[in-house]
Amino acid sequence: MKTRSILFFTVLLLGIGLSACGPSNITVQPQPPQRTITVTGTGMVTLTPDIAYINIGVRNQDASASIALTDNNASTAAVIAAIKDAGVAAKDIQTTNFSIYPQQQYDNNGVMTGVIYVVENTVYVTVRDLTALGGMIDATVRVGANTINSISFDLADKSDALSQARAAAVAEAQKQADELTSAAGVSLGEVQTISYYDSSAPMMVEYGRGGGMSAADSVPMQAGSMQISTTVTIVYEIK
Repeated sequence: MKTRSILFFTVLLLGIGLSACGPSNITVQPQPPQRTITVTGTGMVTLTPDIAYINIGVRNQDASASIALTDNNASTAAVIAAIKDAGVAAKDIQTTNFSIYPQQQYDNNGVMTGVIYVVENTVYVTVRDLTALGGMIDATVRVGANTINSISFDLADKSDALSQARAAAVAEAQKQADELTSAAGVSLGEVQTISYYDSSAPMMVEYGRGGGMSAADSVPMQAGSMQISTTVTIVYEIK
Protein backbone atom coordinates (compact mmCIF):
# COMPACT_ATOMS: atom_id res chain seq x y z
CA MET A 1 0.00 0.00 0.00
CA LYS A 2 2.86 2.35 0.82
CA THR A 3 4.42 1.64 -2.54
CA ARG A 4 1.26 2.66 -4.35
CA SER A 5 1.00 5.86 -2.33
CA ILE A 6 4.57 6.82 -3.07
CA LEU A 7 4.07 6.10 -6.80
CA PHE A 8 0.89 8.21 -6.86
CA PHE A 9 2.64 11.07 -5.07
CA THR A 10 5.58 10.93 -7.51
CA VAL A 11 3.31 11.03 -10.55
CA LEU A 12 1.41 13.95 -9.04
CA LEU A 13 4.61 15.93 -8.48
CA LEU A 14 5.76 15.16 -12.03
CA GLY A 15 2.48 16.43 -13.42
CA ILE A 16 2.75 19.64 -11.42
CA GLY A 17 6.32 20.12 -12.66
CA LEU A 18 5.35 19.64 -16.30
CA SER A 19 2.52 22.13 -15.90
CA ALA A 20 4.95 24.68 -14.50
CA CYS A 21 7.26 24.15 -17.51
CA GLY A 22 4.50 24.43 -20.05
CA PRO A 23 4.54 26.43 -23.32
CA SER A 24 6.39 29.75 -22.99
CA ASN A 25 4.73 33.04 -23.78
CA ILE A 26 8.05 34.52 -25.10
CA THR A 27 7.83 35.55 -28.79
CA VAL A 28 11.01 35.77 -30.94
CA GLN A 29 10.90 38.79 -33.18
CA PRO A 30 12.28 38.26 -36.74
CA GLN A 31 15.47 40.16 -37.44
CA PRO A 32 15.31 42.78 -40.21
CA PRO A 33 17.33 41.87 -43.31
CA GLN A 34 20.88 43.21 -43.42
CA ARG A 35 21.31 46.20 -45.69
CA THR A 36 24.37 46.09 -47.93
CA ILE A 37 25.99 47.87 -50.84
CA THR A 38 28.13 46.18 -53.51
CA VAL A 39 30.85 48.08 -55.38
CA THR A 40 33.44 47.06 -57.98
CA GLY A 41 36.80 48.71 -58.56
CA THR A 42 39.51 48.13 -61.14
CA GLY A 43 43.22 48.80 -60.77
CA MET A 44 45.62 48.78 -63.72
CA VAL A 45 49.41 48.94 -64.01
CA THR A 46 51.27 49.44 -67.31
CA LEU A 47 54.69 47.80 -67.59
CA THR A 48 57.42 47.07 -70.10
CA PRO A 49 57.87 43.32 -70.76
CA ASP A 50 61.24 41.84 -69.85
CA ILE A 51 60.93 38.28 -71.19
CA ALA A 52 59.79 36.59 -74.42
CA TYR A 53 58.60 33.11 -75.39
CA ILE A 54 58.87 31.81 -78.94
CA ASN A 55 58.41 28.56 -80.89
CA ILE A 56 61.18 27.86 -83.41
CA GLY A 57 60.98 24.81 -85.64
CA VAL A 58 62.48 22.94 -88.57
CA ARG A 59 60.37 21.15 -91.15
CA ASN A 60 61.90 18.83 -93.77
CA GLN A 61 60.40 16.52 -96.34
CA ASP A 62 61.77 13.87 -98.68
CA ALA A 63 60.67 10.76 -100.53
CA SER A 64 62.96 8.87 -98.15
CA ALA A 65 61.99 8.97 -94.48
CA SER A 66 65.57 8.38 -93.40
CA ILE A 67 66.90 11.26 -95.50
CA ALA A 68 64.18 13.60 -94.22
CA LEU A 69 65.04 12.60 -90.65
CA THR A 70 68.79 13.01 -91.15
CA ASP A 71 68.36 16.45 -92.71
CA ASN A 72 65.98 17.53 -89.94
CA ASN A 73 68.34 16.33 -87.19
CA ALA A 74 71.23 18.29 -88.69
CA SER A 75 69.20 21.48 -89.11
CA THR A 76 67.65 21.23 -85.65
CA ALA A 77 71.07 20.77 -84.04
CA ALA A 78 72.29 23.88 -85.88
CA VAL A 79 69.23 25.85 -84.78
CA ILE A 80 69.72 24.90 -81.13
CA ALA A 81 73.41 25.84 -81.35
CA ALA A 82 72.45 29.25 -82.79
CA ILE A 83 69.96 29.79 -79.96
CA LYS A 84 72.63 29.00 -77.37
CA ASP A 85 75.13 31.26 -79.15
CA ALA A 86 72.61 34.08 -78.68
CA GLY A 87 72.95 33.68 -74.92
CA VAL A 88 69.97 31.42 -74.18
CA ALA A 89 70.64 28.83 -71.46
CA ALA A 90 70.00 25.14 -72.14
CA LYS A 91 67.28 25.08 -69.44
CA ASP A 92 65.33 27.66 -71.47
CA ILE A 93 65.17 25.45 -74.59
CA GLN A 94 62.49 22.75 -74.57
CA THR A 95 61.39 20.39 -77.35
CA THR A 96 57.61 20.67 -77.69
CA ASN A 97 56.98 18.74 -80.91
CA PHE A 98 58.71 16.03 -82.88
CA SER A 99 56.83 14.14 -85.57
CA ILE A 100 57.33 12.05 -88.72
CA TYR A 101 54.40 11.39 -91.01
CA PRO A 102 53.75 10.47 -94.66
CA GLN A 103 51.98 12.73 -97.14
CA GLN A 104 50.40 11.20 -100.24
CA GLN A 105 51.06 13.09 -103.48
CA TYR A 106 48.49 13.40 -106.30
CA ASP A 107 48.58 14.71 -109.86
CA ASN A 108 46.04 17.09 -111.40
CA ASN A 109 43.73 14.17 -112.17
CA GLY A 110 43.61 13.03 -108.57
CA VAL A 111 45.81 10.00 -109.15
CA MET A 112 48.29 9.25 -106.37
CA THR A 113 51.83 9.61 -107.64
CA GLY A 114 53.78 8.72 -104.54
CA VAL A 115 54.44 9.46 -100.88
CA ILE A 116 56.80 11.91 -99.20
CA TYR A 117 57.77 11.92 -95.55
CA VAL A 118 57.60 15.05 -93.41
CA VAL A 119 59.70 15.53 -90.30
CA GLU A 120 59.03 18.37 -87.86
CA ASN A 121 60.96 19.39 -84.76
CA THR A 122 59.95 22.43 -82.68
CA VAL A 123 61.56 23.95 -79.60
CA TYR A 124 60.02 26.37 -77.14
CA VAL A 125 62.51 29.07 -76.20
CA THR A 126 62.48 31.46 -73.25
CA VAL A 127 64.43 34.62 -74.10
CA ARG A 128 65.44 36.65 -71.04
CA ASP A 129 67.51 39.24 -72.90
CA LEU A 130 65.11 40.98 -75.27
CA THR A 131 67.92 42.88 -76.97
CA ALA A 132 69.16 39.55 -78.36
CA LEU A 133 65.77 38.39 -79.67
CA GLY A 134 65.93 39.81 -83.20
CA GLY A 135 69.47 38.59 -83.81
CA MET A 136 68.63 35.14 -82.46
CA ILE A 137 65.65 34.78 -84.83
CA ASP A 138 67.78 35.78 -87.80
CA ALA A 139 70.57 33.38 -86.80
CA THR A 140 68.18 30.44 -86.53
CA VAL A 141 66.66 31.18 -89.95
CA ARG A 142 70.11 31.25 -91.50
CA VAL A 143 70.88 27.71 -90.28
CA GLY A 144 67.56 26.09 -91.19
CA ALA A 145 64.64 27.25 -89.01
CA ASN A 146 61.57 27.62 -91.21
CA THR A 147 58.65 27.68 -88.75
CA ILE A 148 58.78 30.55 -86.26
CA ASN A 149 55.57 31.55 -84.50
CA SER A 150 53.71 32.33 -81.30
CA ILE A 151 56.03 35.01 -79.98
CA SER A 152 54.72 36.40 -76.68
CA PHE A 153 56.12 39.08 -74.40
CA ASP A 154 55.62 38.90 -70.66
CA LEU A 155 56.95 39.95 -67.29
CA ALA A 156 59.10 37.44 -65.44
CA ASP A 157 57.97 38.58 -61.99
CA LYS A 158 54.48 40.10 -61.68
CA SER A 159 54.20 40.08 -57.87
CA ASP A 160 54.89 43.80 -57.29
CA ALA A 161 52.71 44.87 -60.21
CA LEU A 162 49.82 42.71 -58.99
CA SER A 163 50.11 44.21 -55.50
CA GLN A 164 49.89 47.71 -56.98
CA ALA A 165 46.91 46.77 -59.16
CA ARG A 166 45.04 45.19 -56.22
CA ALA A 167 45.65 48.19 -53.97
CA ALA A 168 44.40 50.54 -56.71
CA ALA A 169 41.29 48.38 -57.26
CA VAL A 170 40.41 48.39 -53.55
CA ALA A 171 40.92 52.16 -53.38
CA GLU A 172 38.61 52.65 -56.37
CA ALA A 173 35.93 50.43 -54.81
CA GLN A 174 36.22 52.27 -51.49
CA LYS A 175 35.86 55.62 -53.28
CA GLN A 176 32.69 54.47 -55.02
CA ALA A 177 31.23 53.18 -51.76
CA ASP A 178 31.95 56.48 -49.98
CA GLU A 179 30.38 58.54 -52.77
CA LEU A 180 27.25 56.39 -53.03
CA THR A 181 26.55 56.17 -49.31
CA SER A 182 27.15 59.91 -48.89
CA ALA A 183 24.68 60.67 -51.67
CA ALA A 184 22.12 58.26 -50.17
CA GLY A 185 22.47 59.67 -46.66
CA VAL A 186 23.70 56.44 -45.08
CA SER A 187 27.04 55.33 -43.68
CA LEU A 188 29.30 52.40 -44.37
CA GLY A 189 29.58 49.50 -41.98
CA GLU A 190 31.93 46.54 -41.89
CA VAL A 191 33.17 44.76 -45.03
CA GLN A 192 31.13 41.60 -45.55
CA THR A 193 32.87 39.94 -48.52
CA ILE A 194 35.75 40.65 -50.91
CA SER A 195 36.39 38.90 -54.23
CA TYR A 196 38.90 39.73 -56.94
CA TYR A 197 40.16 38.69 -60.35
CA ASP A 198 43.68 39.28 -61.72
CA SER A 199 44.36 39.63 -65.45
CA SER A 200 47.86 39.65 -66.92
CA ALA A 201 47.80 37.88 -70.28
CA PRO A 202 51.10 38.07 -72.21
CA MET A 203 51.26 40.05 -75.46
CA MET A 204 51.08 37.81 -78.51
CA VAL A 205 52.88 38.70 -81.74
CA GLU A 206 52.20 36.87 -84.99
CA TYR A 207 55.36 36.04 -86.89
CA GLY A 208 56.03 33.48 -89.57
CA ARG A 209 58.96 32.76 -91.81
CA GLY A 210 59.67 30.13 -94.43
CA GLY A 211 63.03 28.63 -95.17
CA GLY A 212 62.95 29.93 -98.72
CA MET A 213 62.96 33.56 -97.58
CA SER A 214 66.19 35.48 -97.31
CA ALA A 215 67.32 36.36 -93.81
CA ALA A 216 67.75 39.94 -92.69
CA ASP A 217 70.67 41.21 -90.64
CA SER A 218 68.46 41.37 -87.56
CA VAL A 219 64.72 40.96 -87.28
CA PRO A 220 63.26 44.16 -85.74
CA MET A 221 61.35 43.38 -82.54
CA GLN A 222 59.58 45.77 -80.17
CA ALA A 223 58.31 44.52 -76.81
CA GLY A 224 56.00 47.52 -76.39
CA SER A 225 54.04 47.61 -73.14
CA MET A 226 51.61 45.34 -71.32
CA GLN A 227 48.92 45.89 -68.72
CA ILE A 228 48.22 44.04 -65.52
CA SER A 229 44.79 44.61 -64.02
CA THR A 230 42.78 43.52 -61.00
CA THR A 231 39.02 43.77 -60.52
CA VAL A 232 37.77 43.78 -56.92
CA THR A 233 34.17 43.41 -55.74
CA ILE A 234 33.44 44.43 -52.14
CA VAL A 235 30.19 44.08 -50.22
CA TYR A 236 29.75 46.54 -47.30
CA GLU A 237 27.11 46.72 -44.62
CA ILE A 238 25.27 50.05 -44.63
CA LYS A 239 23.80 51.79 -41.59
